[in-house]
Amino acid sequence: MISITRTASIAPGKTGDAIAYGREIAKYIKEKHSTTFELLIPIGGNPARIAWNARLANLAEWEALTGKLMADKKYMETVSKHSALFLPGSVCDHFWQTI
Repeated sequence: MISITRTASIAPGKTGDAIAYGREIAKYIKEKHSTTFELLIPIGGNPARIAWNARLANLAEWEALTGKLMADKKYMETVSKHSALFLPGSVCDHFWQTI
């Protein structure tokens, strides 16, 4: 089992819009690609951050999902449309393996 966490820093004044987008994209991925991403915000430190977390069987499952998302025109348009909600270069993926 692996855990994938994608984090991003929210642009100033965009927190409400970023949270709404975070919910929208997580719902879309669940409905269209049958993968659940939890939406997370920090309880300490810099509050202008957001994260999505999913638990998958292995990296092959992540690679398959990534391929599907990259080929999904609606997903790609939505991500592009909302890129201004986040600071440039702040999106980062973290991979964790259950031991």
